Amino acid sequence: MCSVQREDAKFEIILPYVSYWTVLLYNFGLQFALNEFGAFSFCPIFLILLYIFACHYSFIFQYEVRNICVRVFGLLCLVMAKTRTLVLALPVCVLTLLLVTDIAKSQEFFFNGFGGASATKIALNGGAVIEHKGLLRLTNNTERVIGHAFYPTPIQFKNNNKSSSTDTKLFSFSTAFAFAIIPQYPKLGGHGFAFTISRSTSLADAYPSQYLGLLNPKEVGNFSNHLFAVEFDTVQDFEFEDINDNHVGVNLNNMVSNKSVEAAFFPEDSANKQNLSLKSGKVIQAWVDYDSSNNQLEVRLSPTSSKPTYPILKYEVDLSPILQDSMYVGFSSSTGLLASIHYIFGWSFKINGEAKTLSLHNLPSLSAPNKTQNHLILGLSLSFILTLATVSLACYLFRRMKNTEVIEAWERDVVGPHRFPYKELHKATKCFKDKNLLGFGGSGRVYKGVLPKTHMEIAVKRISHESKQRMQEFVSEVSTIGRLRHRNLVHLLGWCRKQNDLLLVYDFMRNGSLDRYLFDQPRKILTWEERFKIIKGVGLGLVYLHEEWEQTVIHRDVKAGNVLLDNDMNGRLGDFGLAKLYEHGANPSTTRVVGTMGYLAPELTRTGKPTTSSDVYAFGALLLEVVCGRRPIDVKALPEELVLVDWVWERWRMGAPLAVVDSRLGSAFDEVEVLLVIKVGLLCSAEIPEKRPSMRQVVRYLEREVAPPPPVVDGGGGCYGELHSYSPWSSVGDDVASSLSLSGGR
Repeated sequence: MCSVQREDAKFEIILPYVSYWTVLLYNFGLQFALNEFGAFSFCPIFLILLYIFACHYSFIFQYEVRNICVRVFGLLCLVMAKTRTLVLALPVCVLTLLLVTDIAKSQEFFFNGFGGASATKIALNGGAVIEHKGLLRLTNNTERVIGHAFYPTPIQFKNNNKSSSTDTKLFSFSTAFAFAIIPQYPKLGGHGFAFTISRSTSLADAYPSQYLGLLNPKEVGNFSNHLFAVEFDTVQDFEFEDINDNHVGVNLNNMVSNKSVEAAFFPEDSANKQNLSLKSGKVIQAWVDYDSSNNQLEVRLSPTSSKPTYPILKYEVDLSPILQDSMYVGFSSSTGLLASIHYIFGWSFKINGEAKTLSLHNLPSLSAPNKTQNHLILGLSLSFILTLATVSLACYLFRRMKNTEVIEAWERDVVGPHRFPYKELHKATKCFKDKNLLGFGGSGRVYKGVLPKTHMEIAVKRISHESKQRMQEFVSEVSTIGRLRHRNLVHLLGWCRKQNDLLLVYDFMRNGSLDRYLFDQPRKILTWEERFKIIKGVGLGLVYLHEEWEQTVIHRDVKAGNVLLDNDMNGRLGDFGLAKLYEHGANPSTTRVVGTMGYLAPELTRTGKPTTSSDVYAFGALLLEVVCGRRPIDVKALPEELVLVDWVWERWRMGAPLAVVDSRLGSAFDEVEVLLVIKVGLLCSAEIPEKRPSMRQVVRYLEREVAPPPPVVDGGGGCYGELHSYSPWSSVGDDVASSLSLSGGR
């Protein structure tokens, strides 16, 4: 149901023009009226002109006074209805009111659901649809989708009367809407949505994920955007300085909120704030009110139909530079690697007044009962019940046969790691429930498990293959990788296959990955002694892969996120999902470029051939990460510090290498060891592969068996070519995360 109502404040838009042709009309008709009907006919004419003047210069009068004038004028018209004095006044009055009312309609609207005729009054694009029950759904459970829904008629936000001194005055506005966010996984949000005021209903170049379908990287922060948004976000994005994964923020031409607060509400007239989860799946009502007289913006939330007295967000801001004369109002939403469904149940909006509060009980329901189905169930005969029971039993037996674990002949020939029964892993991970989810990526999800018999903690990686032939090749390579044994590698304990699902079982590393201790805001700061021990351990693991095993193993994804820490904080290299094997001395074949941005050797983008030297380059990036406590590419850093290796090179050339040391270490580090690691990291980061040391040489340098040569500047450290090939806002790891092949190709 939608209702569109008259708004008095809109008279200023049309009446300046109405007054012009009205005065012209009466210049011709006034003399005729006086001659034919007498001087008394001047009374209604004078009242009409006085009313137009009052509307035109409404900034002088209060709205209440003007409304009284309207009522008095109407009463006088009724009194004189039977006289001839209204002959000229009535047509002009009616025509004026019709024009003014038509223009004023766009200044207030009310949607109590979006079904029926209301569906035609909303402009949709992207993933946004209106469901049959009248629900406006902005996104679905699809990854990286954008949805937009706008009121199709532009709203006048400023007085555009150029003849008035108030031609730049911004109108106040108010809106209320009810929404619900239903994440794909209960505890993991899939980004959020925003109420937005935009120049257009089509935001064609906008990005999904953390950009919420509003802007793209090039537009962030541009004053020319003229974008106002109030975001309701369920993902904490460090790039845009989000305070947490459950917040409300005000964004002006930017994705970094000018002000944000944790989602909460004040019940009724209480001043006691209560927590509120945006991704609870429950209906929440939001109010956004802007008072242009004191530049005050207020945001309120409540799970009820009552508007709270106290706002959760109060922000003093002049929106005049942001909002243009005419703009569109609506909603924008997006999903990322994880999805969420964003629903809008109802919406009201008003210029120069308070928008109507929605009654949540009268809105469409997500789980409305199907009365027809209930009636059919009640009317089923005994014979139909017996038939249904028979079909159910048949489906149960078919499902049980389908889930029966079948070991094919080629699987029996696989030697190496232990083959776990599927039921054992299913029980160990508690049916692969989300609460046991340790992490996820394009190549699969990792769950924590406990083996029922031995009570041993394990990590189970679950990935899928559609091709049976590719599955056989993959399992064959897994059997080879499973024979790798080194104290600085994460051991593959076994595997399991069930139809197209492959389950890999690893040692469980209780302390997690190294990146959790280096970046953002770690709970524990690693000491220099711990850092030095970790990188030496990872170096020994790479020597084993490159030289000491029966084949050469190129890891292809050496990074802090793939270095896991055991109970004694020893570094272990894990995740061989992108590894490539070949015989010692053989020439590796060309393959698709895979890895993670910032760790890719420059030659990979040209040749596509992974080598042990490309692993050395990635290890060099890891060394500099450990020393500096930051990522190889940091888009939030200063321009000269964007690329870590270039920044370290610059400091090295300036004779101040210790300036790059992680500030959280203070002075608690060994300067000799730190300088050694920086020097070795720069040697490994050489742009020319032949100038990089082997991993065995690297380990000898770190163990101080031999002194490393001084680093030679050969083009800035070898990162420029990589940056020119890829955008710093995307990760090659994102593109290859779905790669399931150990040999790198698909």
